[in-house]
Amino acid sequence: MMQHEFMLDPPPYAHSPEVLDTGACVLRGHAAGHAADMIAGIRDIARAMPFRRMATPGGGRMSVAMTACGAGGWWSDERGYRYVARDPETGRPWPAMPDAWRDFATEAARQAGYAGFVPDVCLINGYRPGARMGLHQDRDERLDAPVVSVSFGLPAIFQWGGLRRTDPLRRVPLRHGDVVVWGGPSRLVFHGVAALRAGDHAVTGPCRYNLTFRRVG
Repeated sequence: MMQHEFMLDPPPYAHSPEVLDTGACVLRGHAAGHAADMIAGIRDIARAMPFRRMATPGGGRMSVAMTACGAGGWWSDERGYRYVARDPETGRPWPAMPDAWRDFATEAARQAGYAGFVPDVCLINGYRPGARMGLHQDRDERLDAPVVSVSFGLPAIFQWGGLRRTDPLRRVPLRHGDVVVWGGPSRLVFHGVAALRAGDHAVTGPCRYNLTFRRVG
């Protein structure tokens, strides 16, 4: 791994999307100015609906801890993967998505070329050192809407592939405040996150948060 992949947080957002693929881009530092409010919101949501490492259909446990807000949450257990309107463990609905979060995702999508995107779900992932997200496609949401992914805290390597699992992977460094948006021809690209390296971020401490805004209904 090249050392320069994990340098300082990005400079303030310069309003010039970094093209990742056809229909996909990175908005460097775009969320940095919203970090304090959004991270406070994450902690409020986690108090109401705690993070948990979900079971996988194969009987293991995910290394990434998850919670959610909005009209539903993503769930994994021996029955498979799906969205649920209520937390299966408590029977309670997921916390409401903050209006400011929805507006932020709508504007980020617009700047990436997807005007009119209004998310109804936000999945919140918590990464500790060693946690990773395996290669996958986001197929459980509306395919005519993009995904808006926001990174806070420790830097990570976003793995970006192609429409086949065997396609070559690109390693894309993501730092505090970076936003990735993908849709259209890139909507079903395989992607993941490499194992998180240990560190101590000034804002989040020894962890990384990732918010992904989606349209499910």
